Amino acid sequence: MPMDKCPLFGRCGGCKYDFASPDYQAQKLTELRGVPTTGNPVWVSAGGRRRADFCFADGRFGFFAPRSKDVVPVTHCPGVADEINKILPQIASLPWNGAGSALVTLCDNGVDLAVTSGVPYFSADFKRAAAALPSDVIRVTWNGTTVWQRAAPTVTFAGTTVPYPVGAFLQPGRRGEDALRQLVVDRAAGATRVADLFCGLGNFTFALNADGFDIVGTGCRRDLYKNPVTVGMLRSYDCVVMDPPRGGAMAQCRELVKSDVARIIYVSCNPATFMRDREILERGGYRMTELIPVDQFVGSAHWELVGVFQK
Repeated sequence: MPMDKCPLFGRCGGCKYDFASPDYQAQKLTELRGVPTTGNPVWVSAGGRRRADFCFADGRFGFFAPRSKDVVPVTHCPGVADEINKILPQIASLPWNGAGSALVTLCDNGVDLAVTSGVPYFSADFKRAAAALPSDVIRVTWNGTTVWQRAAPTVTFAGTTVPYPVGAFLQPGRRGEDALRQLVVDRAAGATRVADLFCGLGNFTFALNADGFDIVGTGCRRDLYKNPVTVGMLRSYDCVVMDPPRGGAMAQCRELVKSDVARIIYVSCNPATFMRDREILERGGYRMTELIPVDQFVGSAHWELVGVFQK
């Protein structure tokens, strides 16, 4: 029987909105006030989150309580994928010392556990317990140092498999990731050469046969905040896709408006910085023709936006 309330909601601060509530969509839409969307939102069903950032302190593992540093113990979260819930009790029972965060990520070939803590070193007890975790857990790291590894984690985008570096960004769920990719691929149709800026591990890069700038792809690694792709480098592209972190893409937008790139597809996880960058692009001669919201971060206050700009 479908639930109409998450059993953790109100005690756990992991979500701002109860995704199981009958009026969830109406509540979540209030976050879009003042955002000039042009189409209906894309809703992503709950329960498929493949990465979750848990916390630990004083031997307790779970999520912080709302507006508090108290840890609410969690051994099952209705928002995450079944594969994570299956082994969450064993992860929660590890000998957690000190305080920090534990990023649990479901990769193609198993679960990755990346611990970040002010305690610089893991204990011998923690290493022994990590090695005894179910075989579903394929890597455990502590502040970037490998504690235990059964296999190198991988992720796949549009049929291309790449290594998953410790703590690297992934969209929170495959359903939302696939929806975003399809929106972008459809809106890039007809482009002859695409630059994928802030490309991450390649969510859009491979599907678009694009040059990736940031981490992977056929472009190059570069810090696009300090060193944006220049107007000279943009000369050979007729479409730019960019999916920056929450800080947006101000420096890159200032370079883009000097270019002749005909189409920009801007994917944003922060409406505030998107609206700031939209103003830069529109003052520079671009016109926003479409803005589609995607409920990528189910239960949170965050929306993903897909904006299309034409010159």
